Amino acid sequence: MSLKELEKQVIMQTYARNDLVLVRGKGTRVWDEKDNEYLDFVAGIAVCNLGHANEVVADAVCKQARTLVHTSNLYYTEPQVRLARILTEHCFADKVFFCNSGAEANEAAIKLARKYAAGKYGKHRFRIITTEMSFHGRTMATLTATGQAKVKNGFDPLLEGFLTVPFSDLEAARRVMDDSVCAFLVEPIQGEGGVILPSEGYLRGLKDLCRERGILLMFDEVQTGMGRTGALFAHQVYGVEPDVMTLAKALANGLPMGAMLARDEVAQVFGPGSHATTFGGTPLVCTAAIAVMETLTSEGFLEDLNRRSVLFEKGLLEVARSSPMVKDVRGKGMIWAVDLNREAKPFVVAAQSKGVLVNSVQERTLRMTPPLTVTEAEIGRLMEVLKEILG
Repeated sequence: MSLKELEKQVIMQTYARNDLVLVRGKGTRVWDEKDNEYLDFVAGIAVCNLGHANEVVADAVCKQARTLVHTSNLYYTEPQVRLARILTEHCFADKVFFCNSGAEANEAAIKLARKYAAGKYGKHRFRIITTEMSFHGRTMATLTATGQAKVKNGFDPLLEGFLTVPFSDLEAARRVMDDSVCAFLVEPIQGEGGVILPSEGYLRGLKDLCRERGILLMFDEVQTGMGRTGALFAHQVYGVEPDVMTLAKALANGLPMGAMLARDEVAQVFGPGSHATTFGGTPLVCTAAIAVMETLTSEGFLEDLNRRSVLFEKGLLEVARSSPMVKDVRGKGMIWAVDLNREAKPFVVAAQSKGVLVNSVQERTLRMTPPLTVTEAEIGRLMEVLKEILG
């Protein structure tokens, strides 16, 4: 029995997998079981920001795995405290809650917002505003918060207390901000929605509205954090600080990890027993994340990334000019989308046949989220392939 046949027999069929068995990786490159090589512009869906089998991360993890892997949060551990300090030193937040995924980080943010508002204003203030085409996770609370009907089908009744408004529409947000609202949860850039950038002044306007009305502004940076947009966190690109931020995906460069960060005034409503997790912030994953943070914040790393991102944008615009199939190109840093006038999936398959991995979102959009270490030559090869398959 082949691996693919066995997979169908023993694994729930919740994924529409590409016809590829990957066995190893290094940097931006991965290899299948037949030793065919591919340039990976998916990076585990914006997860392997420092590339596959990164030596700094691997060495740190191997050393920690031989020292202490797990203790639970009943005890103090040095890697967890050290990581929290590094994270808070590089953003607006004062406190961190560690968990295992983006959905869990957003779930923690939802709970924190409701508890904070209930204590400050009363239990009537529990509703959370999110945006159309957003994606916040697949737990019951986070799929309810997600602004895409396709992830909600079959899971009714959904949880109460969520409102959805159009992205980049301040007036729509203003209209629903009444005394029942405790928070506005939004991605600075919508990743799963198709790499949708905010309109000029939108995030600043949201910040002002939320401050005006005593509503928490919460940024979901699960996909856009950890250097993906050219800054350590996407909100820093736009110069707007939230009250709460969620991280995951690239935080530990492939090890499962999430984090919810908040200002001290908000964070302090979480006391012992109010929220918890068995595996959140183990010494192992925290050690990996420390290596990631130290690399991202090292001198010249983000500057070099932004220099290469200019080449990325220039290359995609050239692809667009040469192809009547391309409707739009947009992105920032190392997260880019190419909108097509037809279904995108066949072009994912075509690129794979030429040794390049990309993925598709929202049916007609190709998305590229390579490791932040992708080279100029590798970017050039992507552009060659895109011109071939879209020409």
